[in-house]
Amino acid sequence: MHPRANLSALLFAVVTTLAAYGFAADATAPAHVMLAPDDLKWGPGSPMLPPGSKSVVLYGDPAKPGLFIIRASLPGGYQIPAHSHPSDETVTVLSGTFLMGMGDKLDPAKATQLPEGGFAMMPAGANHFAIAKTAAVVQVAAMGPLQFNYVNPKDDPRNAAK
Repeated sequence: MHPRANLSALLFAVVTTLAAYGFAADATAPAHVMLAPDDLKWGPGSPMLPPGSKSVVLYGDPAKPGLFIIRASLPGGYQIPAHSHPSDETVTVLSGTFLMGMGDKLDPAKATQLPEGGFAMMPAGANHFAIAKTAAVVQVAAMGPLQFNYVNPKDDPRNAAK
């Protein structure tokens, strides 16, 4: 076979493969998401959290594998006892003053104050706690499915109903 024929055959195979992949990728691409604050549909917080919070899912599904992004609105004085998650968790403070700390017990003296614009990353399996010093809105991004593993089972709100 002539060298140009080999090159032409190879080029045809590469272009065909790339075109097929491109069409397949377009068929499964997620829809874009653009939300103004008034578009957000707030609801009760997760039953894994103490009562009193509100939340909204911005992206993904916290109950399924994959990236999710949620916002949580917390009243002043709201506390989330020591717990961990099976994946890294990032928290960005959008409004208010939010405290986070590391350890097996909620201890305000060991918490770091995060003002509006503050950011925290809690590694998978690391015990941590949170306190809304004032009313606060935080944005959380993590890989699902979302799980809360409370250090003290008595702190788990799901056990209160039992």
